Amino acid sequence: NMATMFSPALHRQRHQFVIDFVNLNKPKKVLDLGCSECRLLKTLKFHRDIELLAGLDINDSPCMFFRHKLAPVSTDYLQPSYDQLRIELYQGSVTQKDSRLRGFDLVTSIELIEHLSLADVELFSAVVFGYMTPVAVIVSTPNSEFNLLLPGVSGFRHIDHKFEWTRAEFRSWALKVCLDYGYEVEFTGVGQAPQEQQDSVGFCSQIGVFQRLGGRNGSNSPCEHLLPQWQQLYSVNYPSLRDNNMLRKVLVSEVLGSAANLMSRWLEEKTTGNGDGAVPLCQTEGGGEEFLSELYVSVPLAVLWSCCPKVSELSGSVGNLRHLLMGNPDIKLNQDSSAVLITHQEQGTV
Repeated sequence: NMATMFSPALHRQRHQFVIDFVNLNKPKKVLDLGCSECRLLKTLKFHRDIELLAGLDINDSPCMFFRHKLAPVSTDYLQPSYDQLRIELYQGSVTQKDSRLRGFDLVTSIELIEHLSLADVELFSAVVFGYMTPVAVIVSTPNSEFNLLLPGVSGFRHIDHKFEWTRAEFRSWALKVCLDYGYEVEFTGVGQAPQEQQDSVGFCSQIGVFQRLGGRNGSNSPCEHLLPQWQQLYSVNYPSLRDNNMLRKVLVSEVLGSAANLMSRWLEEKTTGNGDGAVPLCQTEGGGEEFLSELYVSVPLAVLWSCCPKVSELSGSVGNLRHLLMGNPDIKLNQDSSAVLITHQEQGTV
């Protein structure tokens, strides 16, 4: 059984190959062709350098069924980072051009091309390398020379495979792609044969890593303006502190918490008189000598900014902190907007 032949499992080794490439090359935009159950996308969404993660599959049902694996979770909202991530899923064919899918740094095609007819492989080459022109492409496909080592395999490994190439056939296709579309390729693979057979049969899955000649600036091919061919099934933006509304929301919550903290420490020192001077100047504003009086305690923004690392990290400067807080319905500032006013109720005279 092929599933037990490799450790880790072969599909994990293929995905790990992509992850290692992503860690090394830090692409910002990644597209997985034939994303199916979104397993690779689910792993890649944790890679902080990626800003756009897209998947395409001819069949929409696995994408729709597993798309929840790509959605943000509550901690993404409670502790948003400065990273930006957008995830998009499309239903469509790799033989159709769609201008939304140009400009990617990395396109992956993991065990996909062997499901295409040879005529469609030609179209795949033209669409992916000639039209999309990504900076890098990773293509993996079964190596038919390895099949004699696979128990129970006679013919193709899967009922839907239209072909399975030898290393020479894969090499010949890949080198033609490079010649036609301006790429260079390195050959490798995953799923090793026993030591003594490695040279004679190669890897179980052969991999071509294509890099566009001239790198990021290598393609000047004009973009045809086409009607969208692929149907968008899903899209989500992860919460990010680069989004001003999200930044304000997180900052207001930090400011209110920190100001209340400073106020209670200051009041405690004021009442007990055992302050060590650690809490800088706050002051009461308004109110009077009534039995029950509502007072504002004024917490200067400069104090908040210097005492609370999270507040200073989020705002960058006292001026920016003031700017981000002004006009916010949850925050009350004093007259010259130099301090936050926190409501304080206490019984008895002041």
